[in-house]
Amino acid sequence: MHDPENHKYDDMFFLPHHVSETRPQMPLLKRAAQFAPFAALSGYEEAIKEASEIASKAPEPSKKS
Repeated sequence: MHDPENHKYDDMFFLPHHVSETRPQMPLLKRAAQFAPFAALSGYEEAIKEASEIASKAPEPSKKS
């Protein structure tokens, strides 16, 4: 079964990659930085650190035998 919706971009697969004649290519490190992880939740690391410090200062529960 041929589904035209799944193949609407097939004509683009073998087109040559465009390289600008007027603008220099971005260095590989800068391109990679665009996809580097980022802190989506500001303050998250600080909250985890604070919770860890509070938990480490809390007394340990006594063991009952």
